[in-house]
Order: sequence, then C-alpha cells, then structure tokens
Amino acid sequence: GCALPPVSSSDRVHIVTWNVGSALPPDDITSLFGPHAGDGSTDMFIIGLQEVNSMINKRLKDALFTDQWSELCMDTLSRFGYVLVTSQRMQGVLLLVFSKCCHLPFLRGLQTEKTRTGLGGYWGNKGGVSARMTMFGHPVCFLNCHLPAHMRNLEQRMEDFGSILQQQQFEGGTASGVLDHDVVFWFGDLNFRIEDYDIHVVKSAIDSNKLPLLWERDQLNIAKNSESILDGFLEGPLKFPPTYKFDVGTHTYDTSSKKRKPAWTDRILWRLRCTGSPVPTHNAALQHGLTSWLGGATKVVQHSYRSHMGYTCSDHKPVSAVFSLHFPFKVDLPLVTLEYVKEWTKVSDATVRFTVMSNVQRSSWDWVAIYKVGFKHHKDYVTYVWAKADHGSQLALPPQPCHPHRGQVTRQDWKDKFMRSPTNNICGVMNMQRH
Repeated sequence: GCALPPVSSSDRVHIVTWNVGSALPPDDITSLFGPHAGDGSTDMFIIGLQEVNSMINKRLKDALFTDQWSELCMDTLSRFGYVLVTSQRMQGVLLLVFSKCCHLPFLRGLQTEKTRTGLGGYWGNKGGVSARMTMFGHPVCFLNCHLPAHMRNLEQRMEDFGSILQQQQFEGGTASGVLDHDVVFWFGDLNFRIEDYDIHVVKSAIDSNKLPLLWERDQLNIAKNSESILDGFLEGPLKFPPTYKFDVGTHTYDTSSKKRKPAWTDRILWRLRCTGSPVPTHNAALQHGLTSWLGGATKVVQHSYRSHMGYTCSDHKPVSAVFSLHFPFKVDLPLVTLEYVKEWTKVSDATVRFTVMSNVQRSSWDWVAIYKVGFKHHKDYVTYVWAKADHGSQLALPPQPCHPHRGQVTRQDWKDKFMRSPTNNICGVMNMQRH
C-alpha cells in the first residue's frame, strides 16, 4: 500500500560540514542548525565532520563511549525532537544522520559505508563515509569526504573521489552504488583551492567582496567543466568568504610562516538521478502511468548556503546548506502499526498490540522497545522485548528494564514505543501519553 500525497509535499534537509581540526567541541553549537531548529520545520539534520580527534588513546576511549562531538550533537538536537538514525566513523571522518521521530518508520534500508584513501588506501585519515536509505520510498545517499590537501593535489583529489564512488557498494535494492540513488548529497572538506592568484589578490578580493573573481579560479568550479565524474553535481553560489585557513581562535586568515592562501575547501553539493523511483505497485502499466503523471523524478531546491564565521576553535569555519526534497509520491504507510491495549498507569499495564503488513517478513530478531521522549538514538531504550515471529500480535513488556543501568519506567514518564526489524528498518513508532 502507498498513500499518494500532493506532488508539492516536500521534506527539508539541513546539512552541516565542518573540519574541526582535532579541537574539543565548543559549549554551544545550536546556531549551526539555523534560527528555526526548534520549530519542527526541518525534517532531517545531516552532520559531516572531519579531523575529529583520532589519537590512538582517544579512539580507544571513543570505542567504549560515544565521542564528544556526537554527544554534543545528540544533546543539542534531541531537545528539539530529533533522533540519531545512523552514524559512521572512519578515524577522524564522522557522519551523523538525525531525523524527526515521526519519520523513522519511513527511513528504510539504512546502510553505511566507509572508504580509506590515505596512504594508498591503508589509512583512514582521508576518504569518505556514507549513509544511504530510502526516504518515503526514494533512495537517498549522504556522502561525507575528506580529500587530499594542497594546491598541487587536484588530480589526486579527483582520483580519490573516483575510488570512493567505485568502492562504496550497498546490498539489496536498485541503488547499489552511490550514484544510483535518486539524490546524492556530497559534502566535506573537499580541499579544492583557488588557482593562479597569489595570496594578496585573494585577500584583496575577499576584503572588497569581489568573490565572483575568485569563483572563476576555484578548482572545483573548473573541474566540473572537465571531469566526467562530476557530471550532474550542482552547487549553490559561494556568497560567503573562503572558510580556510584561519588562525585558531580568531577570524584572521593564516598569519603563520606557511601563509596558506584562503580557499573554499568546505563544500556541499548535490546530484539528481535522471529518472526517479517508480511508484510501488504490482501492476506494471499502472506503475508507468502513475510515475509519469506524478512527475517521475525527485526535485531538490536549495534555500540557503552559508558559512558560520563565529566559530573559532578550528582553522576551518563550518558550512551549512538547507534543501527541500520534493518527492513525486510518498510511501508513507508504516510496515507495523503499534497500539497500547489499555491506558498505562503502572508498569504491569505495559501491553503492546502490533499489526504487521502482509508483505513484511517476520523474524525472531524483531523487537519492541519503550523510550522516554527526548531519547537520542535507537539504542537509548528503557526496556524492550523480543517480538518473535512465532508469537501472537500482543506482547507484555517486562516489569523491569532489560537494559542495565537504565531507570525504571514510572507513571511520570513520557513513553514512545518502537518496533525494529533486522533489515535496518524501524517498522513502527507510536507516541504514548503522560499519565
């Protein structure tokens, strides 16, 4: 089954990229998420970081505990009702995907990949990490890259990007490669530089706000006209000053002996597949007709593309962009519907009834869990129970939390129930009321 909302319906995605230069996170990063982060107008927040501290002792600590940057992002966004859907880390390269809680059942087939390109592919200080999923039935991929530095390494940057695209392959579905997705967002410290002009000309153009003079010599802009691997990638105009390289703790471009020339190293691009996903139906003729009538392809509109110059903990400034994704149709019926059997006034009342769509394959690894409102990620449950395939459709949750070191459910808790399947889907979600 598939509900078909109006073609004009859209989903807003806010993307942030920042090379944090191994710095500790600042106390507050709320402004990275825009002035309306708390009003619910954004559907997903995507955060790509580079050079997160990856010293050996720090990585061992992060293997046991979530890294400080992830914790800060989760703490910030969970206050506004966003949940960490998935993440991927490769040494200092980190990708975090957050969504509104209500969208979770419609983000399906989540998979992540990582590709090392440092030291000939043996070291993960450079490379790319990605997360792919279907959003309301449409395959979307987010790719965060840290490409080789220095002016002279343009060819190596293009070669590494090609290796990342070639090596990142996903299981199942029609979108097995990055570029097979209806929409690809590519962002990160891509390390493209400004050619020909010396540092004085570049700084003078910045000071006099003659940025279009620098666009013409930007390596990425030039490469888009000559490199076939960049075919179809789009980028909004660079109306903000270059975001690299600054003296840490200041708003001053590099005054060290190296005197690095300012550059737009930190970028956010997108790419649309020529043909969109077909409307899901078993009737081929109906599928073709509906897909044509509904407009076929997903559309992307960029609303903003800006830097955040106020942050000084790194030699890079963060960059963000806001997009609307206009889907020609939406698969927006949950695979599993959850409901509580009666009002919960005490833990022993915690009984869940679930209804599974006929085309959903059951597994003994399915589970139902309770979360407190404001939870940060899907492992942040208070208690859970296995929804085994050979059981009925009604489950009583255990009176004590199954997760060690978690608080017991009380009358004062807000509660959410999830059912999760082993195929990377959150199948059903339901909000409980406070008692």
